[in-house]
Amino acid sequence: MDTTRFIIPCIRAALDAGIAARKIYDQDFTVEKKADDSPITLADRRSHAIIKASLKNFQIPVLSEEGRAIAYDQRSGWEYLWIVDPLDGTKEFVKKNGEFTINIALVQHGAPVMGVIYVPITRMLYFAEQTMGAFRFDLHDKMDGENENAGFFDYDLSSLLDTAEKLPVKQNPDRPYTVVGSRSHSTDELVSFVEEIKKEHADARFISAGSSLKFCLVAEGAADIYPRLGPTMEWDTAAGDLIARASGAVVFAYDSQISFRQGAKNPLVYNKENLLNPWFVVMRK
Repeated sequence: MDTTRFIIPCIRAALDAGIAARKIYDQDFTVEKKADDSPITLADRRSHAIIKASLKNFQIPVLSEEGRAIAYDQRSGWEYLWIVDPLDGTKEFVKKNGEFTINIALVQHGAPVMGVIYVPITRMLYFAEQTMGAFRFDLHDKMDGENENAGFFDYDLSSLLDTAEKLPVKQNPDRPYTVVGSRSHSTDELVSFVEEIKKEHADARFISAGSSLKFCLVAEGAADIYPRLGPTMEWDTAAGDLIARASGAVVFAYDSQISFRQGAKNPLVYNKENLLNPWFVVMRK
């Protein structure tokens, strides 16, 4: 299957979802609690509905944070599936710090092959496909009032690739070694990991970011490593995983400091019976 044909439709779905989420973000909104005590808002639900409706014509099943109750017996037979986080970083959305994203990934046989991440507040778009590489596109000049993404609908894939930036982008060669970590989910293990990094890189700095933005920072080359030593779900990572790897970074399961230094770098696997990810590391080679 030529998965490049899904890039433009997925970008448009992400833009539509992002526009809807941003309208709610700019207003007063109610925050509810899910069964696991994590927050959910109208923006999560509306974004999910928009993306699901946008993707339905492809007749590929959707696995989403807001529609996760699909038995593994059913899912295990899927060659392709969409893995979607309609609003990644709900805690950041609630805090109104702008660090939330819309994530759409296409997965084949347990591995992401195409991914789109849209950041509604900065209007930065990231996308990748396994054979093409990874790109970013600043949509500030393409947005227009009520119909924000109208200017984008004239884009086909070739014209988009002509104007998008290939990742990683050129960085200041003198910048310090940079570790990026979660803004809302720090752990003692992460603190220890950063201390070990500082033993190797005396000038190392740590920066925080929410949602899948951490994958994007490594993909851009703005950060060197993103250790996630805490729980995540498949929809938190699928799109960012592919974007990072397509930019030339590596994404692998983390077992210990020893395996991090010496062991096999096993990729994350998707559409598992248990949708919880192992701890993992994203790093530039």
